[in-house]
Amino acid sequence: MQHIRRILQASVLYRLLAALSLWCGEQWRSSGLAQWFLHPPAQRERAESEHSVFARLWRALHRLLCRIYEVLRLNRLLEGSVFQQTWLWALAAAALAPILPTMAVLALVLVSALSLLLRLVQRRELELRHASFNRYIWLYAAVYLVATLFSVNPSGSLPVGLLTVAFLLFAIVLENAVNSRRQLDGLVLVLVAAGTVVALYGVCQYLFGWGYQSQAWVDTEMFQDISFRVPSTLGNPNMLGQYLILIIPLGGAGLLSAKGWGRRVAYLCACGVMCLCMLLTLSRGAWLGLLCAGLVFVLLLQPRLLLLVPVMLVALYFLMPDTVIARFASIGNLEDTSTSYRLSIWLGTLDMLRDYWLCGVGPGEAAFNLVYPRYSYNEIVAPHSHNLFLQIVCDAGMAALAVFLLLLFHFFRDLCAAFSRTRDAFSRLHQAAVLAGMSGFLVQAMTDYSFYNYRVMLLFWVFVALGALLARRDQLPEREVRL
Repeated sequence: MQHIRRILQASVLYRLLAALSLWCGEQWRSSGLAQWFLHPPAQRERAESEHSVFARLWRALHRLLCRIYEVLRLNRLLEGSVFQQTWLWALAAAALAPILPTMAVLALVLVSALSLLLRLVQRRELELRHASFNRYIWLYAAVYLVATLFSVNPSGSLPVGLLTVAFLLFAIVLENAVNSRRQLDGLVLVLVAAGTVVALYGVCQYLFGWGYQSQAWVDTEMFQDISFRVPSTLGNPNMLGQYLILIIPLGGAGLLSAKGWGRRVAYLCACGVMCLCMLLTLSRGAWLGLLCAGLVFVLLLQPRLLLLVPVMLVALYFLMPDTVIARFASIGNLEDTSTSYRLSIWLGTLDMLRDYWLCGVGPGEAAFNLVYPRYSYNEIVAPHSHNLFLQIVCDAGMAALAVFLLLLFHFFRDLCAAFSRTRDAFSRLHQAAVLAGMSGFLVQAMTDYSFYNYRVMLLFWVFVALGALLARRDQLPEREVRL
C-alpha cells in the first residue's frame, strides 16, 4: 500500500490534480457563501426560538405541570423510579427499533417521552435543549397533525398521522435524554451493535433461505440469477438498505477512532458484516445511497482520496460478482419492471398533486389509495409514491415539504459548522459519519418512500437527534452530573 502511495505521489498527474483540489478547496472555504453557511447566527436563532409560539406554549404548560406535580406530591412517589431513567428508555427505543415490532417500539418511545416529562416537571430549572432545527420539528409535527385532521380519509389517516408525530418528536426526547459524553458515546456504540445484529441475521437469511420473498422485489425475466433478496428484520430489502446506509458510516467512524486492536477488529468485523448484508439486499437505490455516503465521508475527512475513486470503481468492477454488476448497471433501464413501475407511479403522483399540492390528501395508504387510482398511469396500483419528497406533499402538502427542507438545511448547516470548528478527532469522525449517512439516506429517498416502514422513519429522527448531540459533544460533561 505504501509503495502504491509513493508511486501515486510521484505522478505528475496526481500532483496536478492534488494542487487543483487544494486550490479549489481554499477558494471555497474563503468564499462568502461558505463563511455564511459555516457561521450560523446562533444567538439570533436561539432568541427567535425562545420567543416562538411553541416555546411560549411549552413554558406555560411546564409551569402548570410543575404545579400539579407539587400539589400531588408525586416527587415522593416517583423518587428513584425507573421511569426517571430517560436515557435508558430512549436508548432502548433507538437501539431496538429495527428489531422489535412497531407497536413495541412505540411503547418504548411513549415511555421515554413520559420519563423526560417527569424529569422536567420534577426540576423546574431544567429546560429543553436548543438546536436551530428543533422549531422545525415542532412545526412539522403541527403540520402533520392538521393534515391528518383534514385528510380525505380521516379514520384511515389518524393512526398513521399520530404514529408519525410520535416518532418525529422522539428526536426532541432523545436529544434531551443524553446528558454526557459517556451516554452519547454509548448510544453510538449500541446503534452500531444493533446494526451488526440486524446485518448478521440478514446474512443468515441468505445462507439458510429464511424469511419471506416477494415476486415484486425483482424482475425475474431480466435477473434470472437472483432468487433471494435479504430483508432481515425490516421486512423489505429496500428498507433494510435505508437502515444500513445510516449505520455503516457510524461503524466506519468507530473503526477509524478505535483505540486498541480488540476494538479495531470488532469494528472491522461489524463493518464487514453490514457491507456484506448491504450487497445481499440487491437494492440499487441503497447501493447508490451508500456510494454517496462514502463520497461525502471521504470529502469531509480526506478530500485527496477522491482522486482514487475512479481506480476504486474499476477495481470493484473486477471484484464484484456478475449478479451485482448486472443489477447495478440496470439503473435507469426502463425495460426493468421495477424502474418502469416507479416512473409510472411518479407521473401519476405528479398528476394527482396538480389538484392536491396545497394540502395533500392526508397521511397513510388509505388516503393515498382513495385518490391516486383516478390519476394512475397504466392502471398501476401502489401504496405510496415511491419518493419521500413526493409523498410528504401527498401527505400534508407543500407546507410540510417546505418545513422538512428547512429542517434539513438547518440540520446540515449546524453539523457542518460544528465539524469546521471541532478539533477533537472522535467528534469530527462521528459528525462526518452522520452527515454522510443522512446524505446517502436522502439520495435513496429519491427512489423510495423511506418512511413507509415506521421503524426506519424513527431511525431517521434518531439520527437527527444524534447530529444535534454530536454538534455540541464538546459542551457535554464527561459524565452525567447528578444533583
